[in-house]
Amino acid sequence: MNQLYNFVIFLFGLIVRFLAFFDQKIKLFVEGRKDTFPKLKAAIHEDDKTIWIHCASLGEFEQGRPIIEGLKNSATAYKIILSFYSPSGYEVQKNYKHADAVVYLPLDSRKKAKKFIELAHPSMVIFVKYEFWPNFLKELEKAAITTLLVSGIFRKDQLFFKPYGVWLKKSLNAFDHFFVQNELSKSLLEQTGFTNVTVSGDTRFDRVASILKQDNSLDFLTEFTKDKIVFVAGSTWPEDEAHLIQLINHKPYENVAFIIAPHNINTKDILGLKEAFDKKATLYSEGIPDGQTKIFIVDTVGLLTKIYSYADLAYVGGGFGKEGVHNVLEPAVFGIPLVIGPIYEKFEEAKDLVRLEACAVADSEKDVLQLCDSLISSSELRKKMGSKAENYIREQLGATKIILNYIYDKI
Repeated sequence: MNQLYNFVIFLFGLIVRFLAFFDQKIKLFVEGRKDTFPKLKAAIHEDDKTIWIHCASLGEFEQGRPIIEGLKNSATAYKIILSFYSPSGYEVQKNYKHADAVVYLPLDSRKKAKKFIELAHPSMVIFVKYEFWPNFLKELEKAAITTLLVSGIFRKDQLFFKPYGVWLKKSLNAFDHFFVQNELSKSLLEQTGFTNVTVSGDTRFDRVASILKQDNSLDFLTEFTKDKIVFVAGSTWPEDEAHLIQLINHKPYENVAFIIAPHNINTKDILGLKEAFDKKATLYSEGIPDGQTKIFIVDTVGLLTKIYSYADLAYVGGGFGKEGVHNVLEPAVFGIPLVIGPIYEKFEEAKDLVRLEACAVADSEKDVLQLCDSLISSSELRKKMGSKAENYIREQLGATKIILNYIYDKI
């Protein structure tokens, strides 16, 4: 099975190099990896002590971030290596100031895994959530390097827990400790023979809680949102936007300020969204919204977290697409009610917020209209749901401290 896996990785490498001629994101995936080893050689010297943190993409980075920043403050003798698998993580955080080297993770071949580990020579490796690369893990185990999984999440349908997944399950032996999000994950690992497990929770709660301490003001929103009910739709996709267009167009909503921050900011799609409204819409790129603007479309990245701080209610996009809903914790931390689409089952925090009735699920366009209209109309309902969201965040804090205490004992 290992030979088959290695052949698949080899074949995958050939395919993505071909596809890179036709797709910009795949091109970044391929071209960026050409710089990995040169960057490590330039940033990491033979006598450096290092800790390597790997994240699949941007969401996992937000889980790893409080650990990285904790290490940067307290383990100052160590250089931090941060790696990403996806361009959507690397391209946004390639200049992240708390890492000494930010690189793409090479494809998981035995040769590249061995070379990466030799150049990085980490004292400790931290994988975030669910990155399991057999060749990298095998090399780490052979080198006896302390390896942790943090904010881990395991489900019954994963390959590790299938009869034909024994070969992959063996790679879990590389982990010295698993810090997982819930009891189910711990139970699944224990049934498979792993007892080195701690239910620490999700470090993202600590990350989003820290957002409350920063300056979240945005001057260009102050006048637009003044004395208004503020409806923020974040990380939306066309499937979400089709429903939001119907919501916004079907009533006057004189006292509501609508802010939409699409996930993708393709110019053609953004202009199409703007033109779909029968009320005045202004783009961020066009300047400060005037008194006639009813909808403000944020056609830039990096502002959504602060924008949520202005919201009285939020619609979080992605739940009508195959990948599922986006980050619900960033708006929830501000104590506001949420509405999402029906695809959220892979996200524990979304399931929790739905169960606690802090988040409403819309299964159709009709539901989007009804649920959002109810929240716009009722300050009492907004307060009730928002309070539940705020309390939920508060009760989940502390994972970062548990993990860092373990790390400090090991390095």
